[in-house]
Amino acid sequence: MAAPKIVKLKVIDATPQSFAEFGQVISSSPDGDEFGPRDAQLDLSRGAPRFYIMHLKDRELKFSKITHHASVTQCLGSIGGEDWYLGVAKASILDGADTHNEDGKKIARSSCGHCYLPPHPDDVHVFRVAGPKFLKLNIGTWHAGPLFKAKAVDFYNLELSNTNVVDHTTHDFLKKDGVIFLVDD
Repeated sequence: MAAPKIVKLKVIDATPQSFAEFGQVISSSPDGDEFGPRDAQLDLSRGAPRFYIMHLKDRELKFSKITHHASVTQCLGSIGGEDWYLGVAKASILDGADTHNEDGKKIARSSCGHCYLPPHPDDVHVFRVAGPKFLKLNIGTWHAGPLFKAKAVDFYNLELSNTNVVDHTTHDFLKKDGVIFLVDD
C-alpha cells in the first residue's frame, strides 16, 4: 500500500459569511432579542432532541474520517470559549436510487438508508471557531472534529437522542482516497 498523501488545510476563521455554505456561526445577542436569522435555524423534527456536554481529550489537528447526519441539524461549541477547529465539506445527500450522478461520480448508499455523493478531498475545508460562539451544521454537512490544541475541552452538542446510532454516515479518506488532512495553523 502506498504512503498516504498528506494534505495541509489552511485555517479559515469561522464567520457567518465564511461558514454560510455549511451552516451558521452563532454569537451572543442582547437578552430580549426576538427570534431571527442570527439565531440557529434548527431542524430537530425527526426525533427527540439531545443536548449534552461532551468531554473530549487528545484531539490532534489531523483527520482522515469525516461524518454527516442526514436527519438533523447539529450544534457544537466549546463551553469555555476555547479555540477549536472543524473540518467540513458541503452536504451531498441525494434523492433517488441512481448509481451515478450527471458527472459520472459514483453514488453511495448509507447504512442509514439515504444516498449521497462521497466528499472529494479537494472540497474539504477547516474552520477555526474562536471565542464564545457555536456552529450550527446544516443537515448533511460533512464534519471532522472538534479538534483542538488543548489537552481536553468540554463541548456542548445539540443533536437527536439517537443520532450516533441511526444517523451516522462516515467517509474514510485514508481508506478510499489515500489522504490524511493536517490543520495548518
